[in-house]
Amino acid sequence: MLTRIDHIGIACFDVEETAGFYARTYGFEVAHTEVNEEQGVREAMLRVNGTDDGGATWLQLLEPVREDSAVGKWLAKNGEGVHHIAFGTADVDADSEEIGEKGVRVLYDEPRRGSMDSRITFLHPKDCHGVLTELVTAAGSSSRADH
Repeated sequence: MLTRIDHIGIACFDVEETAGFYARTYGFEVAHTEVNEEQGVREAMLRVNGTDDGGATWLQLLEPVREDSAVGKWLAKNGEGVHHIAFGTADVDADSEEIGEKGVRVLYDEPRRGSMDSRITFLHPKDCHGVLTELVTAAGSSSRADH
């Protein structure tokens, strides 16, 4: 089941400017950047700390690369701020199925590629007390070998 808070996703208008704030204010450094064309975002991952299960906790900065992306639409409506919370899991497939059986809507039929080659899915915020929730299996975890 869920092992940790993997990351907090923060929607922003400018990844570099926002990353600079986190570096100056908290000393967090960008460990990874990429553009995820499928999601329509430019992102930066800032490592906060390590965890007992060998993973890490991150801040994920998300800048839309097109206005029609989910993050672009969210930013237009809400402005910058916390977009979602993500929980780490060893098996995103099994956990999303189990959670779905409890009546929570899972937004993807099959998990998709996320940051740093992770596998992800999202849970509907209306079923999670208003919080968009992501489930993440990090690249290299044992469950990924089967997919």
